[in-house]
Amino acid sequence: MRVLVVEDEPYLAEAIRDGLRLAAIAADIAGHGDTALEMLSVNAYDIAVLDRDIPGPSGDEIARRIIASGSGMPILMLTAADRLDDKASGFELGADDYVTKPFALQELVLRLRALDRRRGHSRPPVREIAGLRLDAFRREVYRDGRYVALTRKQFAVLEVLVATEGGVVSGEELLERAWDENANPFTNAVRITVSALRKRLGEPWIIATVPGVGYRIDTGPGVVVEGDGQGDGHG
Repeated sequence: MRVLVVEDEPYLAEAIRDGLRLAAIAADIAGHGDTALEMLSVNAYDIAVLDRDIPGPSGDEIARRIIASGSGMPILMLTAADRLDDKASGFELGADDYVTKPFALQELVLRLRALDRRRGHSRPPVREIAGLRLDAFRREVYRDGRYVALTRKQFAVLEVLVATEGGVVSGEELLERAWDENANPFTNAVRITVSALRKRLGEPWIIATVPGVGYRIDTGPGVVVEGDGQGDGHG
């Protein structure tokens, strides 16, 4: 999951970003309304976390733009405006959730996961493919009934791969969905993480490398693995 946090108080914004990263949620920060709108136009986010009172276009205006775009992106308002009529106006504007300051970071994480789980009514909270069982809410992965302990980044990468239901995901897309805007586009982090993830999941290998294209979940014969001299352009 990748979210945009629109918050103009630098220390709070950084604390939120760091806390979300610990929960395997990639987060970018925008401290000004214009910056937020620009980032929304060039990056793919799963959820927008909006402070209502920010410089430039307000959080309310950003929410209106998101809704007008028809993207269906969930909006969580994270604001000090805590009166009942503030909450009412926020929900009437189109917010999917409303959290007031001060707040517990763990509650924010739970609410973001709940919003992500509800995105797309056809998407089940627990996904299963090729013997893999991924529970995004509990952050648990099983393969053929065996629990697999993953790092936060490995889980984030697997979540993206599983969501495509066997489709190919490029290294660039994995970098965009599982990391954040500070990731170096020339890094070999994707290749290294996929290689480590493949080993954690064990044999027979289930993550296939599609030479020159990317990665996919696969149970068929002939799975290409790292170290065969064929990559996806990330190392």
